[in-house]
Formats: sequence, C-alpha cells, structure tokens
Amino acid sequence: MDSVLQSIEDWLHDVLVGGIMNNLSGMFSSVNDEVASIASDVAMSPANFSPGVFALVRNVSESVIVPIAGLILTFIACYELIQLIIEKNNLAHFETWIFFKWVFKTFVAVTIISNTFNIVLAVFDVTQHVITNAGGIIQGSTAVSEAQILALQSTVEAMDVPSLIGLWIQSLLVQITLMAISKVIFVIIYARMIEIYLMTSMAPIPFSTFANREIGHMGQNYFKSLFALGFQGFLIIICVAIYAVLVQSISFSSDVISAIWGVMGYTILLCFTLFKTGSLAKSILGAH
Repeated sequence: MDSVLQSIEDWLHDVLVGGIMNNLSGMFSSVNDEVASIASDVAMSPANFSPGVFALVRNVSESVIVPIAGLILTFIACYELIQLIIEKNNLAHFETWIFFKWVFKTFVAVTIISNTFNIVLAVFDVTQHVITNAGGIIQGSTAVSEAQILALQSTVEAMDVPSLIGLWIQSLLVQITLMAISKVIFVIIYARMIEIYLMTSMAPIPFSTFANREIGHMGQNYFKSLFALGFQGFLIIICVAIYAVLVQSISFSSDVISAIWGVMGYTILLCFTLFKTGSLAKSILGAH
C-alpha cells in the first residue's frame, strides 16, 4: 500500500514539475521574445520599419497636406513682404535690398517644404545611428538563460508535493500576467512608430511656418518633437539594458518563488518605464 501511495506521489510530483516548468518556460519565452525584438524595432527608420505604410503616408501627405502648406507659405510670404516694406517709418526710408531678403527667405521656405520628407528621414537617420551604436555598446543579454532555467528546474525538483501545488498556482498566475505584459510592450513599441507616421504625415504644415518670426515656433517645436520621438528609442534601449542587468542579478537556484515574482516585478517596471520614455524625451528636448 505504501508503495502504491509513493508511486502516486511520485507521479503527481513529476506532473507538477512538468507543469511548473512549462508555465515558467512559456512565461520567460513570451517576455524574452518581446524584449529581444525591441532593439531591432526601435533602431529602424520609418521608411524601413514598414515601407508600405511609409509610402502611403508620404503619398497622402504630398497630395493633401503639401497644397495646404503651400497656401500657408503664400500667406506668410505676402505678410512678410508687407511687413518688410512698411517696417521703415511707413516707406519714409525705403531700401530695395529688402526684396533680396524676402526672396531669400521665401526660397529657403519653399526648399524646406519641397524636401520635407528628406529632412524628416535625416532626423531619424541621426537618431537611428545613435540607437544602433548604443545597442552595440550594451552587450548584456535581455533573456533568462538556459543555465538559469536548469538551475530553476533543479530547485523545483527538490520541492515536495504541497509546495509544488502552491508554486504551480503561482507560476500559472505569473505566466498569464507576463504574457499580458509582453503584449503591452508590443503595443508601446508599435504605438511609437504609429505616432512617428502620424507626425510625419503633417510635416509640411509646421515646416511652412519657419520663415515667419511670429509663428515660426510651431515649426521649431515640431522639429524638437521629431527629435524627441527619435531619441525615445535611445531611452527605450537604456530601459531594456537596465532590465537585463536586473534580471541577470536574480538567483534562480535559491528561492524559486522569489525569483519568478522578481522577474514579474522587473517586467512590470520595464513596462512602466517604457510608457514614460515618450514624455521624458519631450521634456529633455523642450518639446510640448
């Protein structure tokens, strides 16, 4: 009778160990896959991330937004010409060189609108270069390694059945939570790129205001916002590097329960900091 009970206990022990390791493997895999893809995703320029979407945004912007920007620029150019003419004591001291000044400013403004997408891509090429170099310097692995999984399995196999039942319930809860968090991370990364596409689609309008002193701040703030979106990727890389260091510092061989809850805590922290990178980048660059 004792041998039968022992066999049942051993079978239940093996089932629980297998279930726990499946839960933990699925939990770590879902997070590791999302975190590992962050570096490659944020380093892409809008044109490379989704060429089809970028082509659509560019076509719509050039067909719909550029004509509006042209009208705004025409109004600004006429307003600037009137201001230049009447600026000197209502034509009491009229100088012909102001026309050359006006022609030069208008030429520069038209050139900026004509090369809107080249300028936008140049901004993201610069930030992409910074992000790529940062990713090369940060060499730490963002994944829970196989050695850590094996150490975790050894610790789990040494536990008794009642402890395994409690651990199985906790691992299932943590797995569900981390799978949801991994999808949130996916949403954050892709939402940033969609925001870039939306910002890019409206680029000609703020660019058309650069020539005017009164409303030129619109274009300047837009330009700072572009750089903020670009350098947000750099802050995301830093967040991932910090997450990697924190996860690697967890001991998976001593206290399994603390280890899995620690991973979940650090992943929630990563998710929270990723949410903050956008506002932080805008704050640093003075964009609003």
